[in-house]
Amino acid sequence: MPTAPDSPVHPAAPANLPPVLRPEHPPVRSLDELAHRFGGELRGEPGVTLTGITLATADLRAGEAFVAIRGVNRHGAEFARAAADKGAVAVITDAEGAGIAASAGLPIVVVDDPRALLGDLSAWVYGTGPDDDIPTLFATTGTNGKTSVSHLLEGILGQLGVTTGLSSTAERHIAGQVIVSRLTTPEASEFHALLALMRERGVEAVAVEVSAQALSRHRVDGLVFDVAGFTNLSHDHLDDYADMREYFEAKMALFRPDRSRRAVISLDSEPGAEVAERSEVPSVTIATPAIAADPEAAAKADWIVEILDERPTGTEFRLSSRDGRSLTTVVPVIGRHMAANAGLAIVMILEGGYMWDALVGALDASAGGSGRIEASLPGRTQLVSGESGPAVYVDFGHSPDAFEKTLAAVRRVTPGKVLFLFGADGDRDATKRHDMGRTGVEGSDILIITDHHPRFEDPDSIRATLIEGARRARPDAVILEYTPPERAIIEAVALAGEGDAILWCGPGHQDYRDIRGARTPYSARELARRALRDAGWPVPDPHWPVPYPEDETPLSDPEREWR
Repeated sequence: MPTAPDSPVHPAAPANLPPVLRPEHPPVRSLDELAHRFGGELRGEPGVTLTGITLATADLRAGEAFVAIRGVNRHGAEFARAAADKGAVAVITDAEGAGIAASAGLPIVVVDDPRALLGDLSAWVYGTGPDDDIPTLFATTGTNGKTSVSHLLEGILGQLGVTTGLSSTAERHIAGQVIVSRLTTPEASEFHALLALMRERGVEAVAVEVSAQALSRHRVDGLVFDVAGFTNLSHDHLDDYADMREYFEAKMALFRPDRSRRAVISLDSEPGAEVAERSEVPSVTIATPAIAADPEAAAKADWIVEILDERPTGTEFRLSSRDGRSLTTVVPVIGRHMAANAGLAIVMILEGGYMWDALVGALDASAGGSGRIEASLPGRTQLVSGESGPAVYVDFGHSPDAFEKTLAAVRRVTPGKVLFLFGADGDRDATKRHDMGRTGVEGSDILIITDHHPRFEDPDSIRATLIEGARRARPDAVILEYTPPERAIIEAVALAGEGDAILWCGPGHQDYRDIRGARTPYSARELARRALRDAGWPVPDPHWPVPYPEDETPLSDPEREWR
């Protein structure tokens, strides 16, 4: 998506990556005071001032300090000379890095663990710590639903008249400005700079997607969220964590007083009960009995989401509390799990200090509200087809649990057969691939396996594992394999007719594929629309920017060869 002309984008940032943002009027800080506050040893001339802090030389601006940390293979201090050439005023590093960086000629602050200090350093540099005047912060964690809840938070707050910011897997938003994201949760230095810019732009509340990796890797250090939300926990990210218990414990860190002030916890997955029991901050619970793993436990939640109606354009639900409060509204996507996400967002906003009557007045038609949540959820069960022909949904889900819930949602609104198209990430958690194949084949009538982000892994091997998992579950099922995905969606559309549905999981909102480290322009939404149009079906005008003009083709050379 294009960046607004006045965006403070670093001009030397790599062209194939979204920009890193900075406040337009950053505070000026003393390097001497930084060293004193954080117990560092200052080596070099005193009196230096700085206006920012960063881990990456590619994003460094003149006047900022460069934080050099030990990586897997190299020490960041090896890039101190490059940082100096780009205008860095100092290096913050450990004792090993200090020796390496000395030849760059910059003042050096030596600390024991610069990575662990980065959040607190950034909060002090930008004035965005827990005691500073910053927007209200909403954090959402969990395996699935983080992005959806974050965008729903933003949409509902907007309906209340609140100026919002957002940081999700899909996008960063600043009072209406939209920038594509790099990471689910940005590095601490990037996030604090973003928060400072949001404050300058008058943002009053920010919805933040917080991954387990963000908590483990210090990306949200220096922040205390006003409200933390927990969606669910299921099999994922075992490339980063030894087992599900370690993954769970990484999530639990958000529910401590040094990370959040209040919490709203969903009981729809079994781990939710333990999160609620162990939360060290005041918390309330919410559940959707229609999808809860333990309906009896869900029935005891403080808030209940009751599904009233499911249709291709949205899901109607009633949210009610034990004390008798209730509202009815529609979330503009299909799926009971999406109603659960919306209920969680509403209660988080209530816990953040906003009035219940205002929420009812904005969302419930019987109270004069719109009767629906006005939110855009990029790539979340996004309907890209027209009024006739097969319904085609593009979704970002890439875990067995996400597949199961989304396929079930599509099935409930589809009179005909359901086709499921997906691939798996390369160089990511391979232990879930058999389960991805299993849930995919169990929830569909026709399964089509293709490629997603192969990265540096052999895509043939990835597909073979997915097919193996599917065949084990349903040896007699219709399981097809097509590559590249440009071909797969055309073949899927050829197999579908009026009343059928195609669910394409994995790419969602993304506008690229990662192939051997290169970001290849690619939009599943546009490819699906083209396949439908070429098959003679009507398609709606897109309501989103695409990463290439309509008269250009993003299709790969292999696809053009056979088409």
